[in-house]
Amino acid sequence: MAIYKFKITFEDFDDVVREIDIKSNQTFEDLHKAIHKSTGYNAEKSSSFYVSTDNWLKGDEIAYLPSDRKKDRVVLMENSKLSGFIEDPHQKFYYTYNFDRPYDFHVELVKIILDADPHIEYPFLAKSSGEAPKIMEQNSPQAVDPRGAIASAGEFDFLNEMNFVPEDTDELEAMGEMGINEEERDEDDETEDSDEFGDEFSDSEGYEEDSQKDDY
Repeated sequence: MAIYKFKITFEDFDDVVREIDIKSNQTFEDLHKAIHKSTGYNAEKSSSFYVSTDNWLKGDEIAYLPSDRKKDRVVLMENSKLSGFIEDPHQKFYYTYNFDRPYDFHVELVKIILDADPHIEYPFLAKSSGEAPKIMEQNSPQAVDPRGAIASAGEFDFLNEMNFVPEDTDELEAMGEMGINEEERDEDDETEDSDEFGDEFSDSEGYEEDSQKDDY
């Protein structure tokens, strides 16, 4: 039985590294749970692996607890063996954990070991370097954002309060293209027109003053 050694790094925290050895016939769900056994995060969150290119461009999605609108167009982690998606000796997967409070990871196959060690239970954490960043809890007074920023619980979290998910980005952009912001543009146009009229009146007043001076 072949063993895959995967190197897992946070996209925004390069100093946090994990290496996990896992059997080729185990599933993406096994890898997903092994990652968060090492980070201390709750694995029961909607997450996805994406088969990716060398430049980390996303391809086919392999999902865990997908949303209702995604269920029919993704494959599930629990049904997907790792060996079925390895097409390169350095295969890469882009991985997003917890779409509500996303952390992004780079997962890269760095070694294929031909024989499993009978004394090891797989998945096996072969290397752990750096402390995983803390999860930003909604009700905590202060926490570290996944992107590295400090957030205050008293501030209005627009994306969270409006139940925004990354998949909504395209919809928001489409709304902008359809003219949702036309009112703001109209207000700007009215302001410019007012300024033009104001300038005309100012010029007229100056002309009248000059005329009166000439009369005297």
